[in-house]
Amino acid sequence: MSNWQNFRSQWQRVRSDFSRDLENLSPKSTETLNFLPSRIGKGIRGLGFSWASYNVKSQRVRYYLIFLAALWLSLGIPGCSFSLPNSQTASSPDPVQIKPTAQRFDGMTINVITHDGAQKVATLRHIAGFEALTGAKVNLTTVPFKDLYDTLQTSWSGNNSKYDMALVLPQWLIDFINAGSLEDLSDRTKSDAALEWSDIAPLFRNFSATYKGRTYAIPLDGDFHMIYYRTDLLKEAGLTPPGTWDEYLAIAKKFHGQDLNGDGTPDYGSCIEKRPKEFSASILGSFITPFLQSQGTAQGIFFDPETMKPLVNNPGFARALQIYKKTMDYGVPDDQNLSQSKARELFLGGRCALTLDWGDVGTLAIAPATSKVINKVGAFITPGTTQVLDRQTGKLVACDKFSCPYAIGRVNHAPYAAYGGWVGVIAAKTTPKLKDAAYSFLSYMGQQAQSNIDVTLGETGFNPYRVSQFEKLDPWIKAGMSPEAANSYLGAIGVSLNSSNMVLDLKIPRNQQYIEALDAIRADFLANKITKEEAMQQIEQRWEQITNKVGRESQRAAYRASLGLNP
Repeated sequence: MSNWQNFRSQWQRVRSDFSRDLENLSPKSTETLNFLPSRIGKGIRGLGFSWASYNVKSQRVRYYLIFLAALWLSLGIPGCSFSLPNSQTASSPDPVQIKPTAQRFDGMTINVITHDGAQKVATLRHIAGFEALTGAKVNLTTVPFKDLYDTLQTSWSGNNSKYDMALVLPQWLIDFINAGSLEDLSDRTKSDAALEWSDIAPLFRNFSATYKGRTYAIPLDGDFHMIYYRTDLLKEAGLTPPGTWDEYLAIAKKFHGQDLNGDGTPDYGSCIEKRPKEFSASILGSFITPFLQSQGTAQGIFFDPETMKPLVNNPGFARALQIYKKTMDYGVPDDQNLSQSKARELFLGGRCALTLDWGDVGTLAIAPATSKVINKVGAFITPGTTQVLDRQTGKLVACDKFSCPYAIGRVNHAPYAAYGGWVGVIAAKTTPKLKDAAYSFLSYMGQQAQSNIDVTLGETGFNPYRVSQFEKLDPWIKAGMSPEAANSYLGAIGVSLNSSNMVLDLKIPRNQQYIEALDAIRADFLANKITKEEAMQQIEQRWEQITNKVGRESQRAAYRASLGLNP
């Protein structure tokens, strides 16, 4: 079945319900929706109805609009843009298999380091193939995530590099670049036909891999937060996926305490990781983003781009903390220490109605060995809000066409490109020959022949980041997804990537210090050691201390540059 036939058949299944709900919005409705695919996500226009009547049906209408956008984007319709503001987009080349250059590195050992989680699995998948192809040996070292940044900083600070190549987070690049620790890969990526650089979505080429116009990394992953939900449970209950955080809480409350997997044990409405010193500070970000950013990507959520004052001590941040903590009412015992691995285990075991996570869950959910919810999982853009922070008044205001120009049904969505995806880098101080060998391995991992399979396997932790990975459903169906699950998964990512209100992660010097401070204070707040007000004050004070120590003007310039703003 062609992409268009697939799109049309699925849209026809919801069209009748969609039309009925529109007709019932209000007896005064005499106009029809006026939208084109290029305008999807801009909101409902041209309807003459009362606000009170609209509230009754808006949830389902918003769902249909996002569903249509998800289908459209997941099918790779021409014109879909994955670009940052003011960036040039490049269409995906025809997917062709280009064999890597058979350069030999006999007798050479490439020392690689990364996180001891899924990235270890992803790297191990390709070592044997590369060694057979080139004669090189790849020695892989892994460390806990909390230790990776410091380990590299220590290793690369001297004259000799213990590690030739590393898989890291893009937020760390600026520190390593400023320290002279990373090799400039610009010329290599430009001349590497096998890598098919233009097939990598512009967000990941521009935000994750480059700094001041130079390329220092090769993306291997594309990271966005999404909501995952049990399609069977919501369908039976007559519910649509949560469009707002209030709706998320309502759905979590409804299913909490019910037996969701038929084993006779009460289960949970929401399973979201919250353990300190893992990834929980990033997860908190998706609760904050829709309150703080409504005017587009260049607005940012972390600091006032004019003053570098933290955007922390305000009603929007306070409301986000309140909702975040409320999810604990529908979570596991000792929810404040729920790890990422345990949260995923519970959701895949059928014990949770909802979760918030990266793209990994979509592919983990189809793994027969570990998942009890195969093709019972839907993905959706992260919930939004009907109120946003007015930075001039410091108050929350209702969404309208001015306060929330990118809203869908008067709900402001601000999908969070949390981390942005793992990237590969090469140490600047390793030998020239080892740089060649390390680059060859990094390019090999990133080429379509390897990466387009990696992203369909939950065990790798790698999520779609190439345009070609969104264009066809066949690889996803071969991996075990139903067409409906594949459309839901790719569509949720596509809607997020295509959002004009997408939120970029923090990417300034000493980024890790800001995040570590946020994580520690967040943990104290969940443990009831401090109040919501004290948490906001402490985050603001700690961030101000870091900014002042590094240099306010230099941090301001770096922050503005990360948002695409002039100095």
